[in-house]
Amino acid sequence: MQVFEYSKPDFDPYGDNQGTDLTTPGPWPAPTATGPLSATLQLPGSKSLTNRELVLSALADSPSLLRSPLHSRDTALMIEALRSLGVRIDEVPGDGAFGTDLLVTPGELVGSASIDCGLAGTVMRFLPPVAALALGPVGFDGDAHARVRPMRTTIDSLRRLGVDVTDDGRGTLPFSLFGTGSVAGGEIEIDASASSQFVSALLMSAPRFEQGLTLRHVGPTVPSMAHIEMTIACLAARGVTVSSPEPYVWVVPPGPIAGIEVDIEPDLSNAGPFLGAALVAGGSVTITGWPTATTQVGAELVGILRDMGGDVSLSDGALTVTGTGEIHGITLDNASELAPTIAAIAALADSETVLTGIAHLRGHETDRLAALAAEINGLGGDVTETSDGLVIRPALLSGGQWHSYADHRMATAGAVIGLRVPGVLVDDVATTAKTLPQFVELWTELLA
Repeated sequence: MQVFEYSKPDFDPYGDNQGTDLTTPGPWPAPTATGPLSATLQLPGSKSLTNRELVLSALADSPSLLRSPLHSRDTALMIEALRSLGVRIDEVPGDGAFGTDLLVTPGELVGSASIDCGLAGTVMRFLPPVAALALGPVGFDGDAHARVRPMRTTIDSLRRLGVDVTDDGRGTLPFSLFGTGSVAGGEIEIDASASSQFVSALLMSAPRFEQGLTLRHVGPTVPSMAHIEMTIACLAARGVTVSSPEPYVWVVPPGPIAGIEVDIEPDLSNAGPFLGAALVAGGSVTITGWPTATTQVGAELVGILRDMGGDVSLSDGALTVTGTGEIHGITLDNASELAPTIAAIAALADSETVLTGIAHLRGHETDRLAALAAEINGLGGDVTETSDGLVIRPALLSGGQWHSYADHRMATAGAVIGLRVPGVLVDDVATTAKTLPQFVELWTELLA
């Protein structure tokens, strides 16, 4: 098969700076807290939930309405990609504080499309199985950093399902596939040890496969199992039951995916830097709209921040963290996407922190373990990388350059340290637009 040439579409979500309109060029001086905090904030919707619901809405048998979705670079890329495959997505008035609701009308999936994945793992991994259900060629590419993210499991799984994929043996972006309008499905094995997104991607499209799917993971532990549970819960809300007869085996029957109206929860992982700020600077920070039950990884913040010295309370949907400025080190396994925030807080703690079970973070927007060690140590910290995590010991930090590596969570980690350490300069705070375009505005409000 000839490679379907990727060409960057005219659509450019938020332009080269990924959405943050900085008033001054160059590095962003992370503001230092001048006293205890007292802030109440509302955060926009979850990126993980918004992009899952967009995919399921595109595959549904009737329209869906997504209320209070996230509007960010990652979700804009997903919307444009689905539109290029023939899905109608309209912005409609809503009651949310952060933009319009989304009305998604599914249609016949069509190929002859070029999909810009940006640096969004949910786009580059969730959409290839969807594109396999379209008729015609579909090309995938993204940012320079995206071309080193692991994609071999996606490519290999599609080939095992009978999909024609061309990647010139790279196992990364760019690649192309030729959809025939249907996928037989059946039983396949994959190695999802690099990312739970490989599992979620197949589970979401599986109801549309002719035989459904029996998916078996073979290999080391799958990271971020909570994200798979999130996917299964989203499918269940649309009438699709995913069974797991044994660990690391998932069975999805063929059948319809219902169109629904769904409220998108606030992004609890994005809440991490703001709630952690209460420990770093002292005082109290409240996040409104906190769900009483959720599948989001960010819910773990309640216990983590309490163990690190914070007083945590939940009342009437508002989560409040109060700190005194004292921070204690912890031992934590599988912090997942919360790890950059926890590492930044831990760099200011009075005792050692050991983070384990996060080797998969080496394959995120950047190698987050190497990046966190390099940046904290660059400010005078004492961090050691391990095979699957970090050991962070108390040290006196000083100001200096903080590199974000085009990674939104690295940028916010620098902001957290800057609350206590004067002179921290984040080189690319604009990358926070990936999941939180309002970060600088909200951080300013936090310190007002």
